Amino acid sequence: MTKKMFASDNNSGIHPLILEAISKANDGHAPAYGDDSFTSNVAIKFREHFGEDSDVLFVFNGTGANVIALKAMVRSHQAIICTEGAHIHADEGGAAEGFIGGKLLTVPTEDGKLTVSQIEQQLVHIGSQHRSQPKAISISQCTELGTVYTIDEIKQLTSFAHANGLLVHMDGARISNAAAFLGCSLKEMTTDAGIDMLSFGGTKNGMMIGEAVVCLRKELAPELKYIRKQSMQLGSKMRFISVQFESLFSDNLWLENAIHANNMALQLAEGLQKIPGIALTQPVQSNAVFASIPVEHIHQLQKSYGFAIWNIEKNEIRLVTSFDTTQEDVNLFLSTTQKAFE
Repeated sequence: MTKKMFASDNNSGIHPLILEAISKANDGHAPAYGDDSFTSNVAIKFREHFGEDSDVLFVFNGTGANVIALKAMVRSHQAIICTEGAHIHADEGGAAEGFIGGKLLTVPTEDGKLTVSQIEQQLVHIGSQHRSQPKAISISQCTELGTVYTIDEIKQLTSFAHANGLLVHMDGARISNAAAFLGCSLKEMTTDAGIDMLSFGGTKNGMMIGEAVVCLRKELAPELKYIRKQSMQLGSKMRFISVQFESLFSDNLWLENAIHANNMALQLAEGLQKIPGIALTQPVQSNAVFASIPVEHIHQLQKSYGFAIWNIEKNEIRLVTSFDTTQEDVNLFLSTTQKAFE
């Protein structure tokens, strides 16, 4: 086994219970394309977490979940408001605009969060036939900077959006980490907070492959299965994705994994703050640590560890912990970092 990295929670392995569930689902045959009992059973679990009126469908990856959710909300002459650092803008190869045909209207932000005033500034050209018409906003929970919207902040955004005829999408690739930080249920910060469409992440939280599109606005649901097929995200052997979510929701494994990853990030951050010359650049509210480190030490650390250089100008790096990050992993990285400064 290679040394644990801190580059991404995508680098982690598969949780043993999920791997076991996949193996059990491999016994015999089952109907294809989601007509199996695993898929119907886990749909019930999703309704338990998001409400009886919620609909769910499973896809291969986060980009697929995002573009399917957004295409159900936005037509090609319309626009989606998001931050400059939003995954749909910065890390999906133009998939949203390419697949939907609409436009992303981006705004700068210091902490990864959208605000009502920023959204309001993007609405001044509503009604102009020369401009893409804003129809949706997309927020990330957790944000790409590891910060977390409070429930009140989400409600402020959704209330303003709905009052102005906008729909709200949440990119929840790390939504479990946000719930762990806030100490709330999934429903409290989505359905109850006014979110219309959610991309629910599984891969970053212990699954092998698979994400979910959770529709929380009934009138948007009928088109989703056709959009999924057209976007090449319909899995034939879907039971192997569904059974992972079933395992994730059993005995609150989703929350246990997220709490552990968050705790490892906090311990990592606390250790880094004790080293002169290192400064945290964002509050640690999830499983990501953002820190400024002198460039010569960054290069030295990269000889031993993989991690992301987030902002070259600020000498800012990102370290991400996972469900399988151990105290020993954290201590070893801190020890290596301390030696690099000696």
